Formats: sequence, C-alpha cells, structure tokens
Amino acid sequence: MTPHFITFQLSLLLTLLCTTITTTIAQPAPAPGPPPPTNITKILEKASQFTTLIRLYGITKVGDQINTQLNNSQQGMTVLAPPDNAFSSLAPGVLNSLNDQQKDELIQFHVLPTFISTAQFQTLSNPLRTQAGDSTYYNFPLNITTNGTSVTLITGVVNATLQNTIYTDGQLAVYQVDKVLLPMSLFGPQPPAAAPAPEPEKKKKKKTGDDDTPATDSTASSSVDLRIGMHGLMGGFIGFIAMFYL
Repeated sequence: MTPHFITFQLSLLLTLLCTTITTTIAQPAPAPGPPPPTNITKILEKASQFTTLIRLYGITKVGDQINTQLNNSQQGMTVLAPPDNAFSSLAPGVLNSLNDQQKDELIQFHVLPTFISTAQFQTLSNPLRTQAGDSTYYNFPLNITTNGTSVTLITGVVNATLQNTIYTDGQLAVYQVDKVLLPMSLFGPQPPAAAPAPEPEKKKKKKTGDDDTPATDSTASSSVDLRIGMHGLMGGFIGFIAMFYL
C-alpha cells in the first residue's frame, strides 16, 4: 500500500467525520412537549402521608372533578389537605357514620374554587366560599384569621392551622392543614326550631247593653206609663172645668 493511497483514505475519513459532526450540530433540538395534565392524586401521592384523603377523593369523585376543572378551564383552585394523622385524630367511627352525600360535602368543604396564594390569605374577606356551597352559619361557613404569616381556619366546630405549601403552579395551590375541617352542617349544633306562628285573634262577642242593641222591655214599659199618665191628667182637668157649668 503506497503512502499516497493511505493519505487519500485518511482524507476521506476526516471529510466524512466532519460532515457527520456538522450535520449533528445543525439539527435543531426538538420542541418540548406540553406539560402533563394536572392530577391532584399524583401530587398528594408524591407528598405522601395523604392516603385517607386520596381514598376519599376516589369514593366521592372529588379528585376527578378537581382534575377536570383544572385541565378544562382557566379557573384556579385551592385545596386544603389534612394528612393521615389528622383523620386518625377524629373520634372513632366518624367517617363511617357519614353517608355518601355527607362524605362528598366534607371533602368539597376542603376545596376553594379560586387560586389563593399564601400572601392573598392576608386580604381575604370572611366567610370564604368553598365547593360545599352555602357559607351561612349553620351550613358551611369557613372563616380565617391571620397573625403575621400564620393562618388559622375556623369552621365553627374546629380551628385548624395552615402548615405548609405542598404544591403551587399559579393555577392550583395545595396546602397542608393540621386538622380535618369539620363543617357546621355535619358536625355542629342544629339551628333552633322556628317559633310557631301566632294564632289569629278571635272576634269578641258583644255584651248585652251595647249602644247598638235594641231597647229593652223596661224602657218600652216606661214610655207606655208616661202616655197613660198624660191622658189621666188631661181627663181630670176637663172634669174640673165642667163643674162650673153644671
């Protein structure tokens, strides 16, 4: 093999290598794909210690509702997430005593229909509106108080503390709370019974002797006696005059 042939092969190899490197560098990087859809269950699974809440999301379908709303609208949401030890601290049998509708209301009570950042808790007006519905006193009221960066949630049955941020992306905020939020409608005193309506007044019977009653027999008798007396007086006067002419 001659030196010229070897030189030619090396030149050809270097040319192919340079072409390959140039082509590889010139190719644009693939565009990033769309972010995966938000999934509240996966967020809580990643955070761990939320097994009971995840189970209730499945029973009530609230988890699916949250995911559907977040992925099909621009409306944000805020989730208040009690950990497993918060559910464990409830009285025995509390969750089992609730029917399916009541479980749904309990979990919806932990969902606010807007995105709320930690700073926004300082300026919110009470009561907060939750996905459970009516926020009047005997139904699903949720109020907050703040002291510096500390946020307390007040249901009328329990006071809970906002502990830390589990997840936030500008559309969904998930905060850990130290207690299960028990709403008044399910765990509070019942509203007082309404006072009975007053009975309509009965008409009073008119007493005998009222102004519009007819005259009594005694009054009529007095009038007759007066007329008889007048006739007798006139008769006596006429007899007296007649004596002078007889």
